[in-house]
Amino acid sequence: MTNRGDVTLSQLRYFVAAAVTGTMTGAAREFGVAQSAVSTAIAGLEAQIGAQLFVRRHARGLVPTAAGEQLLKDARWLLSELEGVIDVVRGTAAKPHGTVRVACFTTLVPFFMPRLLIRLALEYPGLEVDVIETDAEGADQVLRSGAAELAITYDFGFSGDISTARIGSARPYLVVAEADVRPGQTSAPLEELVERPFVLLDMPRSREHFLSLFHSRGLVPNIAYRTTSYETARALVGRGLGFSILHQRPQSSTAYDGGHVSALDISDDVDELPYVVARLKDVRRTARAKAVEDMVLSDASLRAGGLLQD
Repeated sequence: MTNRGDVTLSQLRYFVAAAVTGTMTGAAREFGVAQSAVSTAIAGLEAQIGAQLFVRRHARGLVPTAAGEQLLKDARWLLSELEGVIDVVRGTAAKPHGTVRVACFTTLVPFFMPRLLIRLALEYPGLEVDVIETDAEGADQVLRSGAAELAITYDFGFSGDISTARIGSARPYLVVAEADVRPGQTSAPLEELVERPFVLLDMPRSREHFLSLFHSRGLVPNIAYRTTSYETARALVGRGLGFSILHQRPQSSTAYDGGHVSALDISDDVDELPYVVARLKDVRRTARAKAVEDMVLSDASLRAGGLLQD
């Protein structure tokens, strides 16, 4: 009969690390132990629960099985809960310390994270923030898997088991080549540009959002280029290869390759897109996650990096 009480926290920690790094060596390095210690611990864990947790693939390293995926989610939750309990027992005298993993929508990272990391370093010098750059679908996935405790992302809609707190919102705008702007022009309707080549920021949920701006008005954009890179979109526009629609407004009008772009307001009635901090509802926040979330929501300067419109 399997003795589940023999499962140790070290086994679970080694298992989670091996799943994240994809190798026993990576997990051993993270904890400063021999690889054999990690391998033995995970083999014992598999024997104790009666299930294979990994398959080994040459190209991808360790890949969790279905049982491994379930245990990974639950083990992360359990370890997070334990850390939360310890934080509560320590009381409020000690400032949060250790590592907190925060996912951030990739195009928000350069506008948002530098300010946040500086403020957190000043307030909580013992806190290390591991930033996971991702898209909207990835943010949802890392929250559910436990790979991140929080996600800072645009709100394209989450299911009911994820709670969100609004940070701010950004109105979409037109990005056009500087040479294409008429003297004194500050805005344009979508219909005026719809036949021009369109550079689509082609990321999950983002693409549907941008295309809906046209489709809701009975317009069909002339998609000439697709890219997942914010700066590539600006570079293509700056060289006269089309126009684009973005939400973030950089301080500089110069693209990476030296081309110049201009921002025009969309004169149509378009909705602002909220950006939020998201987390799983049923998972207790650690003191580390609470410190990050509270700072994000309370510090207005964090919302001023080219994003805040309200």
